[in-house]
Amino acid sequence: MAASMVRRTCSRSLRLSPRYPVPRGRLLHGSPPATAAATSSGSGGGGGGGLLASLNARGLLRESFPEDAARGPLALLLESGGQAAYCGFDPTADSLHVGHLLAVVTLLHFRAAGHHALAVLGGATARIGDPSGRARERPPLSADDVAANTRSIRESLQRIFSNHELNFHDRNRKMGTVTVLNNMAWYKDRDVVGFLSEAGRHFRMGTMLGRHSVQARLRGADGMSLAEFTYQVFQAHDFYHLQQVYGCRVQLGGGDQLGNIMSGHDYIRRVCGEEVFGLTLPLITSSAGDKLGKTAGNAVWLNRDRTSPFELYQYFLRQPDAIVERYLKLFTFLPLAEVERLMEQQRLDPGKRLAHKRLAAEVTKLVHGREGLESAKRCTTALYHSSVQALEEMSDEELQELFREAPFHELLLEPGSTVLDACRRVQAIPDGPKGYLMVTEGAVWINHSRADRPEQVLIPKVHILTNGLSLLRVGKKNFYIIKWLGL
Repeated sequence: MAASMVRRTCSRSLRLSPRYPVPRGRLLHGSPPATAAATSSGSGGGGGGGLLASLNARGLLRESFPEDAARGPLALLLESGGQAAYCGFDPTADSLHVGHLLAVVTLLHFRAAGHHALAVLGGATARIGDPSGRARERPPLSADDVAANTRSIRESLQRIFSNHELNFHDRNRKMGTVTVLNNMAWYKDRDVVGFLSEAGRHFRMGTMLGRHSVQARLRGADGMSLAEFTYQVFQAHDFYHLQQVYGCRVQLGGGDQLGNIMSGHDYIRRVCGEEVFGLTLPLITSSAGDKLGKTAGNAVWLNRDRTSPFELYQYFLRQPDAIVERYLKLFTFLPLAEVERLMEQQRLDPGKRLAHKRLAAEVTKLVHGREGLESAKRCTTALYHSSVQALEEMSDEELQELFREAPFHELLLEPGSTVLDACRRVQAIPDGPKGYLMVTEGAVWINHSRADRPEQVLIPKVHILTNGLSLLRVGKKNFYIIKWLGL
Protein backbone atom coordinates (compact mmCIF):
# COMPACT_ATOMS: atom_id res chain seq x y z
CA MET A 1 0.00 0.00 0.00
CA ALA A 2 2.66 2.47 0.99
CA ALA A 3 4.74 1.64 -2.08
CA SER A 4 1.84 2.34 -4.42
CA MET A 5 1.19 5.62 -2.62
CA VAL A 6 4.79 6.65 -3.25
CA ARG A 7 4.47 5.73 -6.93
CA ARG A 8 1.34 7.85 -7.32
CA THR A 9 3.13 10.73 -5.64
CA CYS A 10 5.99 10.17 -8.04
CA SER A 11 3.70 10.45 -11.05
CA ARG A 12 2.18 13.69 -9.82
CA SER A 13 5.62 15.13 -9.04
CA LEU A 14 6.80 14.43 -12.54
CA ARG A 15 4.31 16.97 -13.81
CA LEU A 16 5.60 19.75 -11.55
CA SER A 17 7.23 22.62 -13.41
CA PRO A 18 10.87 22.93 -12.41
CA ARG A 19 12.54 26.31 -12.12
CA TYR A 20 13.94 25.93 -15.61
CA PRO A 21 12.98 23.74 -18.58
CA VAL A 22 14.62 20.34 -18.28
CA PRO A 23 13.91 17.83 -21.08
CA ARG A 24 12.78 14.54 -19.61
CA GLY A 25 12.62 12.61 -22.90
CA ARG A 26 13.63 9.02 -23.40
CA LEU A 27 17.11 8.07 -24.45
CA LEU A 28 17.75 8.84 -28.08
CA HIS A 29 18.91 6.16 -30.48
CA GLY A 30 20.81 7.99 -33.17
CA SER A 31 24.32 9.02 -34.00
CA PRO A 32 27.09 7.65 -31.80
CA PRO A 33 28.67 10.00 -29.26
CA ALA A 34 31.43 12.31 -30.44
CA THR A 35 34.94 11.00 -30.04
CA ALA A 36 37.36 12.28 -27.46
CA ALA A 37 39.68 13.52 -30.18
CA ALA A 38 37.00 15.83 -31.52
CA THR A 39 36.27 17.46 -28.19
CA SER A 40 39.32 17.21 -25.97
CA SER A 41 40.29 20.86 -26.26
CA GLY A 42 37.62 22.23 -23.96
CA SER A 43 34.41 21.49 -22.12
CA GLY A 44 32.79 20.01 -25.19
CA GLY A 45 29.45 21.07 -26.58
CA GLY A 46 26.03 20.31 -25.25
CA GLY A 47 26.42 16.78 -26.55
CA GLY A 48 26.93 14.12 -23.92
CA GLY A 49 29.61 12.28 -25.88
CA GLY A 50 31.57 15.49 -26.34
CA LEU A 51 31.25 16.59 -22.74
CA LEU A 52 32.03 13.22 -21.19
CA ALA A 53 34.93 12.64 -23.57
CA SER A 54 36.31 16.07 -22.67
CA LEU A 55 35.95 15.47 -18.93
CA ASN A 56 37.60 12.09 -19.28
CA ALA A 57 40.48 13.55 -21.32
CA ARG A 58 41.04 16.10 -18.56
CA GLY A 59 41.15 13.34 -15.93
CA LEU A 60 37.96 14.54 -14.21
CA LEU A 61 36.10 11.24 -14.40
CA ARG A 62 36.94 8.26 -12.21
CA GLU A 63 33.96 5.92 -12.33
CA SER A 64 30.41 5.94 -13.63
CA PHE A 65 27.38 4.17 -12.26
CA PRO A 66 25.94 2.07 -13.74
CA GLU A 67 29.33 0.93 -14.94
CA ASP A 68 28.71 1.41 -18.67
CA ALA A 69 26.71 4.65 -18.30
CA ALA A 70 29.37 7.03 -19.60
CA ARG A 71 29.93 4.91 -22.70
CA GLY A 72 26.25 4.69 -23.67
CA PRO A 73 23.02 5.74 -21.96
CA LEU A 74 24.36 8.77 -20.07
CA ALA A 75 26.11 10.13 -23.16
CA LEU A 76 22.88 9.70 -25.13
CA LEU A 77 20.85 11.39 -22.40
CA LEU A 78 23.17 14.40 -22.43
CA GLU A 79 22.90 14.50 -26.22
CA SER A 80 19.11 14.84 -25.93
CA GLY A 81 19.23 18.37 -24.49
CA GLY A 82 19.99 20.33 -21.37
CA GLN A 83 19.98 18.05 -18.34
CA ALA A 84 20.35 18.78 -14.62
CA ALA A 85 23.40 17.52 -12.71
CA TYR A 86 23.92 17.94 -8.99
CA CYS A 87 26.63 17.72 -6.40
CA GLY A 88 26.17 17.96 -2.65
CA PHE A 89 28.31 19.87 -0.15
CA ASP A 90 27.78 19.35 3.57
CA PRO A 91 28.43 22.62 5.48
CA THR A 92 30.54 21.09 8.26
CA ALA A 93 32.74 24.21 8.18
CA ASP A 94 32.11 27.78 7.11
CA SER A 95 34.10 27.35 3.91
CA LEU A 96 34.72 24.80 1.20
CA HIS A 97 38.34 23.90 0.46
CA VAL A 98 40.46 22.90 -2.53
CA GLY A 99 39.37 19.29 -2.03
CA HIS A 100 35.82 20.41 -2.99
CA LEU A 101 36.93 22.57 -5.91
CA LEU A 102 37.09 19.71 -8.39
CA ALA A 103 33.38 19.02 -7.95
CA VAL A 104 32.59 22.72 -8.46
CA VAL A 105 34.75 22.82 -11.60
CA THR A 106 32.98 19.75 -12.99
CA LEU A 107 29.58 21.34 -12.37
CA LEU A 108 30.85 24.39 -14.26
CA HIS A 109 31.88 22.20 -17.21
CA PHE A 110 28.34 20.83 -17.29
CA ARG A 111 26.92 24.34 -17.15
CA ALA A 112 29.25 25.61 -19.88
CA ALA A 113 28.04 22.74 -22.09
CA GLY A 114 24.44 23.91 -21.71
CA HIS A 115 23.35 21.70 -18.83
CA HIS A 116 21.91 22.87 -15.51
CA ALA A 117 24.05 22.85 -12.36
CA LEU A 118 22.50 22.15 -8.95
CA ALA A 119 24.72 22.74 -5.91
CA VAL A 120 23.01 21.22 -2.89
CA LEU A 121 24.08 22.35 0.56
CA GLY A 122 23.43 19.73 3.23
CA GLY A 123 21.82 21.84 5.90
CA ALA A 124 20.12 18.65 7.10
CA THR A 125 22.74 16.01 6.31
CA ALA A 126 25.57 18.01 7.90
CA ARG A 127 23.94 17.35 11.26
CA ILE A 128 24.00 13.58 10.61
CA GLY A 129 27.55 13.26 9.28
CA ASP A 130 28.78 11.40 6.22
CA PRO A 131 30.84 8.37 7.34
CA SER A 132 32.52 7.97 3.93
CA GLY A 133 36.28 7.95 4.20
CA ARG A 134 36.27 8.59 7.94
CA ALA A 135 37.67 6.49 10.77
CA ARG A 136 35.38 7.97 13.44
CA GLU A 137 32.19 9.96 13.77
CA ARG A 138 32.18 13.71 13.24
CA PRO A 139 31.58 15.91 16.30
CA PRO A 140 27.93 17.02 16.30
CA LEU A 141 27.11 20.50 14.99
CA SER A 142 24.41 22.76 16.35
CA ALA A 143 21.60 24.00 14.12
CA ASP A 144 22.93 27.56 14.42
CA ASP A 145 26.44 26.53 13.36
CA VAL A 146 25.12 24.62 10.35
CA ALA A 147 22.92 27.55 9.34
CA ALA A 148 25.86 29.99 9.56
CA ASN A 149 28.11 27.62 7.61
CA THR A 150 25.43 27.18 4.97
CA ARG A 151 25.11 30.93 4.43
CA SER A 152 28.86 31.32 4.10
CA ILE A 153 29.28 28.47 1.63
CA ARG A 154 26.30 29.64 -0.43
CA GLU A 155 27.98 33.03 -0.85
CA SER A 156 31.25 31.35 -1.80
CA LEU A 157 29.64 29.13 -4.43
CA GLN A 158 27.70 32.01 -5.92
CA ARG A 159 30.93 34.01 -6.14
CA ILE A 160 32.72 31.19 -7.96
CA PHE A 161 29.83 30.66 -10.38
CA SER A 162 29.81 34.40 -11.13
CA ASN A 163 33.60 34.49 -11.60
CA HIS A 164 33.38 31.62 -14.06
CA GLU A 165 30.66 33.32 -16.08
CA LEU A 166 32.51 36.65 -16.13
CA ASN A 167 36.05 35.45 -16.72
CA PHE A 168 36.01 32.05 -18.40
CA HIS A 169 32.84 31.42 -20.35
CA ASP A 170 32.61 31.88 -24.12
CA ARG A 171 29.76 34.38 -24.47
CA ASN A 172 28.92 32.97 -27.91
CA ARG A 173 27.79 29.72 -26.28
CA LYS A 174 24.61 29.46 -24.25
CA MET A 175 25.16 28.43 -20.64
CA GLY A 176 22.87 26.35 -18.52
CA THR A 177 21.40 27.68 -15.30
CA VAL A 178 22.85 27.31 -11.83
CA THR A 179 20.81 26.85 -8.64
CA VAL A 180 22.10 26.62 -5.06
CA LEU A 181 19.75 24.65 -2.78
CA ASN A 182 19.63 23.61 0.88
CA ASN A 183 18.31 20.12 1.58
CA MET A 184 16.89 21.33 4.88
CA ALA A 185 14.11 22.84 2.74
CA TRP A 186 12.62 19.40 2.01
CA TYR A 187 13.30 17.80 5.39
CA LYS A 188 12.26 20.50 7.87
CA ASP A 189 8.54 19.66 7.69
CA ARG A 190 8.89 15.87 7.47
CA ASP A 191 8.06 13.72 10.50
CA VAL A 192 10.35 10.79 11.16
CA VAL A 193 7.57 8.17 11.15
CA GLY A 194 6.19 9.37 7.84
CA PHE A 195 9.65 9.50 6.28
CA LEU A 196 10.60 6.00 7.42
CA SER A 197 7.27 4.52 6.39
CA GLU A 198 7.52 5.98 2.88
CA ALA A 199 11.24 6.02 2.14
CA GLY A 200 12.68 3.48 4.57
CA ARG A 201 10.83 0.47 3.16
CA HIS A 202 12.69 0.85 -0.17
CA PHE A 203 16.12 0.22 1.39
CA ARG A 204 17.50 -3.26 2.08
CA MET A 205 19.66 -3.84 5.14
CA GLY A 206 21.90 -6.33 3.39
CA THR A 207 22.77 -3.83 0.67
CA MET A 208 23.30 -1.00 3.14
CA LEU A 209 25.52 -3.11 5.38
CA GLY A 210 27.57 -4.16 2.38
CA ARG A 211 28.65 -0.62 1.50
CA HIS A 212 32.40 -0.13 1.81
CA SER A 213 32.04 2.94 4.07
CA VAL A 214 29.82 0.95 6.45
CA GLN A 215 32.04 -2.13 6.47
CA ALA A 216 35.14 -0.07 7.17
CA ARG A 217 33.51 1.59 10.16
CA LEU A 218 31.98 -1.60 11.54
CA ARG A 219 35.45 -3.18 11.59
CA GLY A 220 36.83 -0.19 13.53
CA ALA A 221 37.04 0.08 17.30
CA ASP A 222 34.41 2.86 17.49
CA GLY A 223 31.87 1.15 15.28
CA MET A 224 29.13 3.23 13.64
CA SER A 225 26.17 5.13 15.04
CA LEU A 226 22.63 4.76 13.75
CA ALA A 227 22.72 8.39 12.61
CA GLU A 228 25.73 7.78 10.38
CA PHE A 229 24.26 4.53 9.11
CA THR A 230 21.19 6.39 7.84
CA TYR A 231 23.27 8.99 5.96
CA GLN A 232 23.04 7.02 2.71
CA VAL A 233 19.24 7.03 3.03
CA PHE A 234 19.15 10.83 3.20
CA GLN A 235 21.60 11.31 0.32
CA ALA A 236 19.57 8.85 -1.75
CA HIS A 237 16.39 10.75 -0.93
CA ASP A 238 18.09 14.01 -1.95
CA PHE A 239 18.72 12.52 -5.39
CA TYR A 240 15.09 11.35 -5.56
CA HIS A 241 13.79 14.79 -4.58
CA LEU A 242 15.95 16.53 -7.18
CA GLN A 243 14.92 14.02 -9.84
CA GLN A 244 11.26 14.68 -9.08
CA VAL A 245 11.33 18.47 -8.84
CA TYR A 246 14.22 19.42 -11.12
CA GLY A 247 14.41 16.47 -13.47
CA CYS A 248 17.91 15.75 -12.22
CA ARG A 249 19.30 12.43 -13.43
CA VAL A 250 23.03 12.93 -12.87
CA GLN A 251 24.85 13.04 -9.54
CA LEU A 252 28.51 14.01 -9.17
CA GLY A 253 30.65 13.12 -6.20
CA GLY A 254 34.13 12.33 -4.98
CA GLY A 255 35.49 8.83 -5.36
CA ASP A 256 34.40 8.06 -1.79
CA GLN A 257 30.76 8.81 -2.68
CA LEU A 258 30.14 5.85 -4.98
CA GLY A 259 28.23 3.88 -2.34
CA ASN A 260 25.92 6.81 -1.61
CA ILE A 261 25.36 7.34 -5.34
CA MET A 262 24.48 3.66 -5.75
CA SER A 263 21.95 3.96 -2.92
CA GLY A 264 20.27 6.86 -4.72
CA HIS A 265 20.20 4.95 -7.99
CA ASP A 266 18.60 1.89 -6.35
CA TYR A 267 16.08 3.97 -4.43
CA ILE A 268 14.88 5.92 -7.47
CA ARG A 269 14.67 2.75 -9.55
CA ARG A 270 12.55 1.05 -6.87
CA VAL A 271 10.20 4.01 -6.39
CA CYS A 272 9.81 5.35 -9.92
CA GLY A 273 11.59 3.04 -12.30
CA GLU A 274 13.56 6.05 -13.62
CA GLU A 275 17.13 5.49 -14.74
CA VAL A 276 19.61 7.88 -13.13
CA PHE A 277 23.38 8.06 -13.27
CA GLY A 278 26.39 8.81 -11.12
CA LEU A 279 29.86 10.08 -11.93
CA THR A 280 32.70 10.07 -9.43
CA LEU A 281 35.70 12.36 -9.52
CA PRO A 282 39.29 11.75 -8.44
CA LEU A 283 40.19 12.70 -4.89
CA ILE A 284 42.79 15.43 -4.50
CA THR A 285 45.53 14.47 -2.09
CA SER A 286 48.56 16.14 -0.56
CA SER A 287 52.10 15.32 -1.64
CA ALA A 288 52.09 12.75 1.18
CA GLY A 289 49.01 11.06 -0.28
CA ASP A 290 46.54 12.33 2.35
CA LYS A 291 43.06 13.45 1.33
CA LEU A 292 42.82 17.23 1.55
CA GLY A 293 40.34 18.45 4.13
CA LYS A 294 39.51 19.94 7.48
CA THR A 295 39.95 16.67 9.36
CA ALA A 296 43.40 16.04 7.93
CA GLY A 297 44.44 19.54 8.97
CA ASN A 298 45.76 20.42 5.50
CA ALA A 299 42.80 22.30 4.05
CA VAL A 300 43.40 25.19 1.66
CA TRP A 301 40.14 27.11 1.99
CA LEU A 302 38.10 28.91 -0.67
CA ASN A 303 36.94 31.74 1.63
CA ARG A 304 39.22 34.73 1.82
CA ASP A 305 39.05 35.09 5.59
CA ARG A 306 40.52 31.59 5.96
CA THR A 307 42.94 31.42 3.02
CA SER A 308 43.83 34.70 1.32
CA PRO A 309 44.10 35.02 -2.48
CA PHE A 310 47.87 35.25 -2.00
CA GLU A 311 47.98 32.00 -0.02
CA LEU A 312 45.80 30.21 -2.58
CA TYR A 313 48.00 31.52 -5.40
CA GLN A 314 51.15 30.38 -3.63
CA TYR A 315 49.67 26.94 -2.92
CA PHE A 316 49.26 26.22 -6.62
CA LEU A 317 52.48 28.02 -7.57
CA ARG A 318 54.42 25.66 -5.28
CA GLN A 319 53.01 22.41 -6.64
CA PRO A 320 55.67 19.86 -7.68
CA ASP A 321 56.69 19.91 -11.34
CA ALA A 322 55.39 16.39 -11.80
CA ILE A 323 51.82 17.37 -10.94
CA VAL A 324 51.36 20.76 -12.60
CA GLU A 325 50.17 19.39 -15.96
CA ARG A 326 47.53 17.24 -14.26
CA TYR A 327 46.33 20.19 -12.19
CA LEU A 328 46.12 22.42 -15.26
CA LYS A 329 43.73 19.88 -16.78
CA LEU A 330 41.75 19.36 -13.59
CA PHE A 331 41.39 22.83 -12.12
CA THR A 332 41.40 25.17 -15.13
CA PHE A 333 39.29 25.63 -18.23
CA LEU A 334 42.26 25.99 -20.56
CA PRO A 335 41.89 23.97 -23.78
CA LEU A 336 44.06 20.88 -23.66
CA ALA A 337 46.06 22.09 -26.65
CA GLU A 338 46.99 25.20 -24.67
CA VAL A 339 48.00 23.05 -21.70
CA GLU A 340 50.32 21.12 -24.00
CA ARG A 341 51.86 24.36 -25.30
CA LEU A 342 52.43 25.59 -21.76
CA MET A 343 54.13 22.37 -20.77
CA GLU A 344 56.36 22.49 -23.83
CA GLN A 345 57.37 26.08 -22.98
CA GLN A 346 58.10 24.99 -19.42
CA ARG A 347 60.28 22.12 -20.61
CA LEU A 348 62.28 24.53 -22.77
CA ASP A 349 62.79 27.03 -19.92
CA PRO A 350 61.94 25.45 -16.54
CA GLY A 351 63.22 28.43 -14.57
CA LYS A 352 60.37 30.68 -15.73
CA ARG A 353 57.78 28.28 -14.25
CA LEU A 354 55.21 29.46 -16.80
CA ALA A 355 52.92 26.48 -16.24
CA HIS A 356 52.93 26.96 -12.47
CA LYS A 357 52.19 30.68 -12.77
CA ARG A 358 49.33 30.06 -15.18
CA LEU A 359 47.85 27.38 -12.95
CA ALA A 360 48.00 29.64 -9.89
CA ALA A 361 46.53 32.58 -11.81
CA GLU A 362 43.64 30.60 -13.33
CA VAL A 363 42.56 29.04 -10.04
CA THR A 364 42.87 32.28 -8.07
CA LYS A 365 40.84 34.15 -10.69
CA LEU A 366 38.11 31.49 -10.54
CA VAL A 367 37.87 31.50 -6.75
CA HIS A 368 38.48 35.20 -6.01
CA GLY A 369 37.96 36.97 -9.33
CA ARG A 370 40.27 39.33 -11.17
CA GLU A 371 40.56 41.59 -8.13
CA GLY A 372 41.66 38.63 -6.01
CA LEU A 373 44.27 37.64 -8.59
CA GLU A 374 45.66 41.18 -8.70
CA SER A 375 45.79 41.17 -4.91
CA ALA A 376 47.73 37.89 -4.93
CA LYS A 377 50.20 39.30 -7.44
CA ARG A 378 50.70 42.50 -5.42
CA CYS A 379 51.34 40.50 -2.28
CA THR A 380 53.76 38.23 -4.14
CA THR A 381 55.69 41.19 -5.50
CA ALA A 382 55.76 42.93 -2.12
CA LEU A 383 56.98 39.90 -0.22
CA TYR A 384 59.33 38.15 -2.62
CA HIS A 385 60.58 41.06 -4.72
CA SER A 386 60.90 43.63 -1.91
CA SER A 387 58.85 46.11 -3.91
CA VAL A 388 58.05 49.34 -2.07
CA GLN A 389 55.63 50.28 -4.86
CA ALA A 390 53.69 47.05 -4.30
CA LEU A 391 53.55 47.78 -0.57
CA GLU A 392 52.15 51.24 -1.28
CA GLU A 393 49.45 49.79 -3.52
CA MET A 394 48.29 47.30 -0.89
CA SER A 395 45.23 47.84 1.24
CA ASP A 396 45.17 47.30 5.00
CA GLU A 397 43.32 44.02 4.40
CA GLU A 398 45.92 42.75 1.95
CA LEU A 399 48.81 43.61 4.24
CA GLN A 400 47.13 41.79 7.12
CA GLU A 401 46.44 38.79 4.88
CA LEU A 402 50.01 38.72 3.66
CA PHE A 403 51.41 38.86 7.17
CA ARG A 404 48.57 36.98 8.84
CA GLU A 405 50.45 36.37 12.08
CA ALA A 406 51.86 39.90 12.28
CA PRO A 407 50.45 42.22 14.95
CA PHE A 408 48.55 45.19 13.47
CA HIS A 409 48.85 48.52 15.29
CA GLU A 410 47.17 51.85 14.70
CA LEU A 411 49.38 54.62 16.09
CA LEU A 412 49.08 58.38 16.17
CA LEU A 413 52.07 59.90 14.41
CA GLU A 414 53.59 62.35 16.85
CA PRO A 415 56.01 65.06 15.66
CA GLY A 416 59.62 63.93 15.82
CA SER A 417 58.82 60.21 16.12
CA THR A 418 61.94 58.14 15.49
CA VAL A 419 62.76 54.64 14.34
CA LEU A 420 63.41 53.66 17.95
CA ASP A 421 60.05 55.13 19.04
CA ALA A 422 58.18 53.10 16.40
CA CYS A 423 59.90 49.88 17.43
CA ARG A 424 59.22 50.38 21.11
CA ARG A 425 55.57 51.47 20.69
CA VAL A 426 54.72 48.16 18.99
CA GLN A 427 56.97 46.24 21.41
CA ALA A 428 59.11 44.91 18.58
CA ILE A 429 62.31 45.31 20.60
CA PRO A 430 63.11 45.16 24.33
CA ASP A 431 63.33 48.35 26.36
CA GLY A 432 66.74 49.68 27.34
CA PRO A 433 70.18 49.22 25.80
CA LYS A 434 69.46 45.79 24.30
CA GLY A 435 66.71 47.12 22.05
CA TYR A 436 68.80 50.14 21.06
CA LEU A 437 71.67 47.81 20.14
CA MET A 438 69.39 45.66 17.98
CA VAL A 439 68.61 48.70 15.85
CA THR A 440 72.21 49.83 15.49
CA GLU A 441 73.34 46.31 14.59
CA GLY A 442 70.92 46.19 11.65
CA ALA A 443 68.21 43.86 12.96
CA VAL A 444 65.40 46.31 12.08
CA TRP A 445 63.97 46.86 8.60
CA ILE A 446 61.23 49.28 7.61
CA ASN A 447 59.53 48.87 4.23
CA HIS A 448 62.27 46.51 3.01
CA SER A 449 65.08 48.96 3.88
CA ARG A 450 67.46 48.54 6.79
CA ALA A 451 66.79 51.11 9.54
CA ASP A 452 69.97 51.10 11.68
CA ARG A 453 69.83 54.69 13.01
CA PRO A 454 67.69 54.65 16.17
CA GLU A 455 67.35 58.45 16.39
CA GLN A 456 66.35 58.84 12.73
CA VAL A 457 63.07 60.75 12.50
CA LEU A 458 60.48 58.88 10.48
CA ILE A 459 60.40 60.22 6.93
CA PRO A 460 57.21 60.14 4.84
CA LYS A 461 57.51 58.06 1.62
CA VAL A 462 60.52 56.28 3.16
CA HIS A 463 59.50 54.99 6.55
CA ILE A 464 55.81 55.81 6.06
CA LEU A 465 54.28 54.83 2.73
CA THR A 466 51.79 56.96 0.85
CA ASN A 467 48.99 54.64 2.04
CA GLY A 468 49.89 55.50 5.66
CA LEU A 469 51.42 52.10 6.41
CA SER A 470 54.79 50.92 7.66
CA LEU A 471 55.99 47.32 7.44
CA LEU A 472 58.41 46.76 10.31
CA ARG A 473 60.57 43.64 10.42
CA VAL A 474 62.86 42.60 13.26
CA GLY A 475 65.17 39.72 12.42
CA LYS A 476 64.13 37.43 9.58
CA LYS A 477 60.53 36.56 10.40
CA ASN A 478 59.07 38.95 12.99
CA PHE A 479 56.76 41.38 11.17
CA TYR A 480 54.69 44.25 12.54
CA ILE A 481 52.21 46.34 10.60
CA ILE A 482 51.71 49.96 11.61
CA LYS A 483 48.83 52.11 10.40
CA TRP A 484 49.72 55.75 11.12
CA LEU A 485 46.93 58.10 12.11
CA GLY A 486 46.91 61.87 12.01
CA LEU A 487 48.87 62.24 8.78
